[in-house]
Amino acid sequence: MLESDLVNPAVSVYALARSLSGLEEEDDSDHKTSSKSKRSYKDRRRESHQLAEQKRRDAIKKGYEDLQTLVPTCQNTDSISAQKLCRVTVLQRAIDHLQYLMREKKKQEEELCMLRKDVVAMQIMRANYEQIVSLYQNAPVAGSVSDDLKFDVFQTIMDAQFQSFDKSVAAGSFAELSGCIINWVEDYCKPATLHDLTLNILSQLAQQL
Repeated sequence: MLESDLVNPAVSVYALARSLSGLEEEDDSDHKTSSKSKRSYKDRRRESHQLAEQKRRDAIKKGYEDLQTLVPTCQNTDSISAQKLCRVTVLQRAIDHLQYLMREKKKQEEELCMLRKDVVAMQIMRANYEQIVSLYQNAPVAGSVSDDLKFDVFQTIMDAQFQSFDKSVAAGSFAELSGCIINWVEDYCKPATLHDLTLNILSQLAQQL
């Protein structure tokens, strides 16, 4: 057996050992790089989560501060004894203020509705009076009319209206009274109704003359 035949296997074994050692070192290096990358990803994710959480807290804090400036009952008038309100107090006072605004809104809407009805009633009464005036102006003049006769015509019209008013209007409360009056005006003070009533009264008085 030649000496080279003995040496070559030893060299091969040595080369193989070195190759394996190199692979192990590469594995260790890859493992360290992978672990470092994982730690870096976790750190970045944790930092991102912390930033998002901080933004959320800042937004909530700012929202409470804005709410506190908008609600009158949350504004401290005495800067010396002023204390920071807790969030529960701010929310409760905001709810109370919103409920107050809703009640005021409903009250104003009811008042506006009553005013609109009053305007309609006044317009109806104006139209009725204008029609009565027009009726007198267009009537033929047969002679002078005494003040007593004019008063009798007016009193007869008012008596007829009061009878319908007395039957239709209840006075259990002011709200009931107001509602009944509006309904009475809409039912008994229409131009056509007053026109017929006036013509009937004038016809009766004309027969008596």
